[in-house]
Amino acid sequence: MSQNRVNSVFQVVIHTIAWVLMFLSPIFFSYMRNETFSWVRYLDFCINPVSFMSVFYINYCWLIDRQLFGKHITRFIVMNLVLIAIFVLIQHGWHGFFRNFIEETQPAPKNRHATRTELFLVFIFLWNAILLALTVALSVAIKMTANWYHVENEKREIEKERTQAELKNLKNQLNPHFLFNTLNNIYALIQVNPQQAQYAVHSLSHMLRYVLYENNQNFISLDKEFAFMRNYVELMSLRLASDRVHMKIDIPEDGMGYMVAPLLFITLIENAFKHGVSPSEESFVNISFRIAESDTLVCAIENSYFPKTDNDRSGSGIGLENLRKRLNLIYPNRHILRTERMGNRYVSQLVINL
Repeated sequence: MSQNRVNSVFQVVIHTIAWVLMFLSPIFFSYMRNETFSWVRYLDFCINPVSFMSVFYINYCWLIDRQLFGKHITRFIVMNLVLIAIFVLIQHGWHGFFRNFIEETQPAPKNRHATRTELFLVFIFLWNAILLALTVALSVAIKMTANWYHVENEKREIEKERTQAELKNLKNQLNPHFLFNTLNNIYALIQVNPQQAQYAVHSLSHMLRYVLYENNQNFISLDKEFAFMRNYVELMSLRLASDRVHMKIDIPEDGMGYMVAPLLFITLIENAFKHGVSPSEESFVNISFRIAESDTLVCAIENSYFPKTDNDRSGSGIGLENLRKRLNLIYPNRHILRTERMGNRYVSQLVINL
């Protein structure tokens, strides 16, 4: 059942309960006072809640939407004054009809207290008018509150759709960015070891299946994300068979049942290999993942730093910017991303509250 339908059913239930309680109030008060309940008098009473219901729903279903929300405030007020006057007269007429023809009460003879009686009738008229005016005010308050919730829900839905569209756009940027960098590494490997390059292409096909299909989900198991990163590190390691390159990789196999947004860490690992490794010079890459007791995932990467030259066209520089945007959308106020150059070393740390 949709949220809108649930809200509609809830409103119907609340309205029904409120009116049932109003209609049953004479029975309840008779019971509390140990008085004998009279169905004849109850019939006379029913004109009041019927009047309240009529004024309430004429406003709730028609006048508020067409007049008040349509910015016809003066017309709204005038129409309600006429409406209140009509129902005050209906109530007075019903009570008179009821006394004369149902209860068959004889009219009181005119006497010197007639003026006081007329004043009492004026008071009754004003009192009923005030109650009906309060009913109008209640109808306006409930309608405006419901309208406010509706507008807020629409805003949240629009914001949700905007966020999903932006995430989708960022993912669409990520896929070619990842493929471009990986193909560059395989291209370099072909010149060094064609046989390993064939194995790398085979590994890449498995990784692409993960990127193309798992990446369509909002969250995946941390086990799969860990496995993907281990495969990527293995693929990048194929062309780094050198005593000058030192790697320390600590990526656990057990994700402990946690879920995480896909492909968040690959940008940091890509940058570590792209800018931190040189087969001809002493270099290192240290990658570590751990899950803290406070449901926090910590990714720490440290690597040697070899700045990209002007002739290096690999990548487009969107990796870290893309990552920051995704983190702000998926884990607002629940992540810390630090990247810092420290001399000839580059340190990255990403902490996510899962």
